[in-house]
Amino acid sequence: MTPITIFAGKTVALFGLGGSGLATALALQAGGAQVVACDDNPAKNAEAEANGIEIADLRKADWSRFSSFILSPGVPLTHPQPHWSVPLARAAGVEIIGDIELFCRERAKIAPKAPFIAITGTNGKSTTTALVAHILREAGQDVQMGGNIGTAILSLAPPSDERVHVIECSSFQIDLTPSLAPTIGVLLNISPDHLDRHGTLQNYAAIKERLIAKADKVVIGVDDALTRSAVGHIQGEVLRVGLSDHERGSIYAESHRIFANRDGCTVPIADLAGIASLRGDHNAQNAAAAVAIALFSGIDTVTIARALRSFPGLAHRMEEIARRGHVLFINDSKATNADSTEKALKSFDDIYWILGGKAKEGGITALAPYFAKVRKAYLIGAASDEYAATLGSAVPHVFCSTLDRAVQQAAQDTAEMSRAVVLLSPASASFDQYPNFEVRGNHFRELVKTLPGVEPAMGA
Repeated sequence: MTPITIFAGKTVALFGLGGSGLATALALQAGGAQVVACDDNPAKNAEAEANGIEIADLRKADWSRFSSFILSPGVPLTHPQPHWSVPLARAAGVEIIGDIELFCRERAKIAPKAPFIAITGTNGKSTTTALVAHILREAGQDVQMGGNIGTAILSLAPPSDERVHVIECSSFQIDLTPSLAPTIGVLLNISPDHLDRHGTLQNYAAIKERLIAKADKVVIGVDDALTRSAVGHIQGEVLRVGLSDHERGSIYAESHRIFANRDGCTVPIADLAGIASLRGDHNAQNAAAAVAIALFSGIDTVTIARALRSFPGLAHRMEEIARRGHVLFINDSKATNADSTEKALKSFDDIYWILGGKAKEGGITALAPYFAKVRKAYLIGAASDEYAATLGSAVPHVFCSTLDRAVQQAAQDTAEMSRAVVLLSPASASFDQYPNFEVRGNHFRELVKTLPGVEPAMGA
């Protein structure tokens, strides 16, 4: 835990007692603050109260008591409309911040030079975060990894000069972190996502850019127009990353090899051939970004190349979970939008595709160029009718409603195949049927394990 001492002796309000919310309340309490919290879920209130947190109805609270208001990143700040707690805080002149902002302020107080790597992007940020943490650990560093991936940031050990924090940041978290100023700020890419929470693509892109605005050093992807336009706004030292960006000051991936362009000279860094956890152009981009971060962190190229080859991959992201004969089962539950699913469709052939859930804006229309690679589609969840209309006659498809039916049907259809990939890559949020993509992916993994004749994939 990182005790938050900056509010010692003060009273703060907090809404949202999920995983990061409860961790935040406990960190504030450990640092000497009085926390008054609530959640719309009575079970969450009871859990917090059992941990010594004061629970109160913030609708009826005296907001003049509060020095700050801590809002869970999952709660709407602006769109589609502010949560009821937001106008109460604003009317009282109480600042609205999140858990990463608390970390940033505590770091500024106790260890302002502590290494802090913050990573964002529409896609690839979890893989890049995990890969960076892996490289730094292989180099012998004390690494704390969390934020939007895995562990809440305030559940990690406190910042110190001898410890590096590698933190994935969502747009929701960045929006609540006005003093975000990492040692290394990373912006991988920007494509339409979460527009229901940010209103417009321009708003979403501007929030993403905030992560790099005050960074000492910046790693930025240049394979899309929005991130390329952001390059001109950067104040700190910059490394550009992408596919075949040969300009000076770039780390680029070409086919399966990664190069650095140093003062006009091309220097080979690593070869990704044969690394299953880093297959595909998108992972070459992620690896190029991780290499740039590692170089900024002073890691030698031999260690970087060795660490890339030993990277186990990220759960729920093109994760090889099982084989049955020559049929490979892939868990890509983390693909919650079409742009993310595109990476999986590009990486495989002879695909039996399980998709659906709560549709994002644009649905799967952008994936039409890859429909020829799909032998059959299995539709689940709320988006089934919309996705069926998009697939039309181009892809044979069946309505399965639930994931268990989809897995059974796909297993039957591929039972006699000499080569096939059963791919869960939903291109949709999970919230219509599951609490999050992790639960969805874990369910898929368990369903596949029960199939007769399956064996764990190498490394699974």
